[in-house]
Amino acid sequence: MAIPFYTGRMTDWIVSEDDPSAFVQAIWAMSLITIGSAVTEFVCDFLYNGTMNRIHTRIQSQVFSSVLRQEIAFFHASRTGDITSRVTANTEAMSEALSEKLNWLMWYGVRGVFLFGLMVRVSPRLALFTAVGLPLILLVPKLSGKLHQSLAQRVQESLAKANEVAVETFQAMATVRSFANEEGAAQRYAQRLQDTYRLNQGEAAAYAASMWTNSLSGLALKVGILYYGGRLVTAGGVSTGDLVTFVLYEMQFTTAVEGLLSTYPSVQKAVGSSEKIFEYMERTPQISPPGTLAPPDLHGHLQVQDVWFAYPGRDDAPALKGVSLELRPGEVTALVGPSGAGKSALVALLERFYEPQRGRLLLDGRDLREYEHQYLHRQVALVSQRPVLFARSLHENIAYGLGECSRQEVTGAARRANAHGFIDRLSQGYDTDVGETGGQISGGQRQGVAIARALLRDPKVLILDDATSALDTESQLWVEREVYEARAGRSVLLIAHRLSAVERADRIVVLEAGQVREQGPHAELLARRGCYWRLLQTQLNGAEGGGSGEDGGA
Repeated sequence: MAIPFYTGRMTDWIVSEDDPSAFVQAIWAMSLITIGSAVTEFVCDFLYNGTMNRIHTRIQSQVFSSVLRQEIAFFHASRTGDITSRVTANTEAMSEALSEKLNWLMWYGVRGVFLFGLMVRVSPRLALFTAVGLPLILLVPKLSGKLHQSLAQRVQESLAKANEVAVETFQAMATVRSFANEEGAAQRYAQRLQDTYRLNQGEAAAYAASMWTNSLSGLALKVGILYYGGRLVTAGGVSTGDLVTFVLYEMQFTTAVEGLLSTYPSVQKAVGSSEKIFEYMERTPQISPPGTLAPPDLHGHLQVQDVWFAYPGRDDAPALKGVSLELRPGEVTALVGPSGAGKSALVALLERFYEPQRGRLLLDGRDLREYEHQYLHRQVALVSQRPVLFARSLHENIAYGLGECSRQEVTGAARRANAHGFIDRLSQGYDTDVGETGGQISGGQRQGVAIARALLRDPKVLILDDATSALDTESQLWVEREVYEARAGRSVLLIAHRLSAVERADRIVVLEAGQVREQGPHAELLARRGCYWRLLQTQLNGAEGGGSGEDGGA
């Protein structure tokens, strides 16, 4: 910014030739200032870009951590593609805009303030004339910035919808292929992209219009300054050198203002993208925060006391209605009932995926909410009917969530789940990558790995939610032997649709329409000829009528 000042001084010397040394001094001053400016600009850019990279990494990590803290209902209500888009695409868009545009915005802003101060010093009247025309230029970015902000939100939402289609299609690729709907999926994705394209066109038109208006208003201001400045020189109000200095300052000032006008909408666009990000970062989970209780000795006595529960948004249709039951250490409690009886809802409450509207869930006499999060889920292990494995080795899947576990510990858990045999036959053994969601191994093998994953934790409460449905007969008998013979010191909740798997349970609880209808040993419930007896007869009749092999086994 000192260059125009010395340029003006040189102009006055050329006109008057009064002080020859002024020319040499101006050359040296401009050279030193230019070198210093280059050094400081390099340091500034280096520090700024390094800072922005750290901010981007921190924000993306915080968004991901914030999402992980949300309750399970949040993931059921939100689409996977939308969540992924906010964590990745929105964060990336915001960081890219801020890394480049915010840098320019601050640089142009500070530069404009100092340039205008120098303009006032050279000629207050010309600076006042410039200031009068300035609001006309500054009015445009505010209007275009709001338009850009709203369009940016709509573009990001449109991209999220397109991502949802892609994620949904890739996750269900086998179904898409089996129904030969590849073309339909591609058309649906293309349609969503067309919606995004139309929004991008509108955004581009708004940006072009604002740039054209900015350029036109800037040109009008330059012409006005030259005309008014020429009259001041003629009247002797300013020298020729001062006019040259002012015009050069005004050109840099206009460039700074135009830079502000061009970068401000981009920063507004980044703000639009960041709103979705900070929604996640500031969202409070709709479930009580975990406590700090982590006793060294846990018995595993679990009590469900008069629990009422309805899924979010379905308050008029409670899944559980005053359910009470007890899981005692050293006992196997079986939970049976028709589809929709509330078995999955009860499991979700025991895992603290949700909280009951009424009633209490106690572990060793203390509310589940009082226990520390990692401790609780290490002591209460769940194996579901369709367990999900991660795209990593079998060893890492079995040791998932436990940090470093030795191969001996992992192998021991796999043996107890009867999964060691098939793992050992694989070419890479426990180092075999199972692929995304465990798609490289069969459903029964996934269940075996999931059971081994739960047993490795040595939990005090083990929940098997139809966890042996895909196992072969030998593996199922092996797991049942592990459940029944190694139950000392452990409470087991066994949920099964094949009633033959629950006959040996110490207590069978029959759940129907969200209520406990019966409970007791197998023989006692058969003698009552109530709900349990009817369920068993339904399975037997289904088998006699040509039902599934599963029911025939029951």
